[in-house]
Amino acid sequence: MKNSKIGKVLVVCGVALCTLLVAAAGSNTHNLGKTVDILVNMLRTINLFYVDEVPSEKIMNAAAEGMTKILDPYTEYIPAERMAEFATMTTGKYGGVGSLIRLAGEYVEFSAPYKGSPADRAGIRPGDRIVEIDGKSAKNFTTQQISDRLKGDPGTSVKITIEKFPSREPQTLKIERERIAIPGIPYYGMVGDSIGYIVHSEFTEGCSSDLVKAYESLRAEGMKALVLDYRGNSGGILQEAVKILSLFLPEGSEVVSTRSSKDERANSSFKTQNTPIDLEIPIAVLVNNGSASAAEIVSGALQDYDRAVLIGQRTYGKGLVQSSYPLGYDAALKLTTAKYYLPSGRCIQAIDYAAHNEDGSVAFVPDSLVSEFHTRAGRKVYDGGGVMPDVRLEPEYVSTFAVVVYAQGFVDDFLADYCARHYAELEGKVVPTEYRFSDEAYGEFVEFMKDKKVAWESSASRMWKEFKKAAEKERWKESMAQQMAEIEENITNDTEDNLWLYKKELQQIIEDNIVSRYCYNEGGVAHSLPTDKDVAKAVEVLFDTEQYATILSQKDTDKK
Repeated sequence: MKNSKIGKVLVVCGVALCTLLVAAAGSNTHNLGKTVDILVNMLRTINLFYVDEVPSEKIMNAAAEGMTKILDPYTEYIPAERMAEFATMTTGKYGGVGSLIRLAGEYVEFSAPYKGSPADRAGIRPGDRIVEIDGKSAKNFTTQQISDRLKGDPGTSVKITIEKFPSREPQTLKIERERIAIPGIPYYGMVGDSIGYIVHSEFTEGCSSDLVKAYESLRAEGMKALVLDYRGNSGGILQEAVKILSLFLPEGSEVVSTRSSKDERANSSFKTQNTPIDLEIPIAVLVNNGSASAAEIVSGALQDYDRAVLIGQRTYGKGLVQSSYPLGYDAALKLTTAKYYLPSGRCIQAIDYAAHNEDGSVAFVPDSLVSEFHTRAGRKVYDGGGVMPDVRLEPEYVSTFAVVVYAQGFVDDFLADYCARHYAELEGKVVPTEYRFSDEAYGEFVEFMKDKKVAWESSASRMWKEFKKAAEKERWKESMAQQMAEIEENITNDTEDNLWLYKKELQQIIEDNIVSRYCYNEGGVAHSLPTDKDVAKAVEVLFDTEQYATILSQKDTDKK
């Protein structure tokens, strides 16, 4: 058994390295071949002579991961046990019951069943605790262990015993797994008079078809202008991006090209292939620094063709193309093989991973190398990383304290308690556009947090510590003692003080989570729309037809 595992590892490694040898033929094959021999001999020697039992598979996996780490963050070795996860990330589909889960004490509980999923149809609601799964106690199971057991081939079943929220009455359910598709279009609706709004969160398989359905539904409601929201969309399937661009650009328009200095097969040009559904409707696209890859291709191509006004912040700058290569034994290598270029000729990649600073950090494209390009109307746009919007907005400030409080699970823990105590007034009664988490209720949250330790220190506090060190070194401490005492009194990391200081942000986070808990994700989006400044700006631009036309015909983007 041991030798079989070692053999498997060596074969996987050998396939990967031979692939590299073939790719490198004609460059420095001798040195690479020497390195392969050294690695194989090293593994064999460790296995034969190391003082303790050797986890050969782990060693080789670590070696494979080490090879990818020096390249870029998107290149990675995918062992067999992660292939299902990789497929889910790529397609947005998996076999399961369709719900998010979270760890709550000794048990895992359902936190957000997808609307219409098997879990949702079975009556599972946020807060339902999983106590048994397939006849085995689920106490002290991790979220990963529960997730692995809930997933499976569509058509198979999983038997779970839950304790219902908030009564904790036990209930045993047998749920048939289905093909779960993570929605690429989680929300669409009307904002303002005659303006449609579509949130596109992920470029998953089939998302272009979902966008068409959303568009047709909004057009039937009288839509005369469209807001496409790509904020926080990290990308996905390139072909889906091309299909979406085919909806709004003339057939045969080049929308993106890929170029490689190593492999001519990676040099490709992608053009719109279908008859568009609308070449005239005014479009505003919302972007931010979380918009990446395929989201940058769609927004950047629409900008290059002067087909939409981009509003928000500079996009992320992920302009690298990945391809998947099988390595044998169900393992694979996801490898960066080319770069994306928009129709104007600009590359959207922000970081040059081939160049490193003296300290080893990666280098951003310097200002001196930023080049000017032009849209079809002659407007100036620039490369150097990401896509710069036509209308630049400052991002809304969210305190790191509020983010840390949420990330550490305190909001979820509070809601488990709060929603249990207020069950009668919340269950089935939350209206997304009307619900407000009151000041009185926020006081309950502050009380809940009294014995909680938030792992956070303000940047002002960190800077103040450095200043005190400098003041002591420069012998200012005594002469400035009074002023320093006054400043220190006002710089606090006290949790309760910060809960009141950042009340607005935390109150909004709690409010959004309650709405999403009772009204699914789409309810959460609908709830946030009335206070969304970026959406309001998009509506303003689309209503002002003269401003819209001027931007698309005359306005250059900022360089940085």
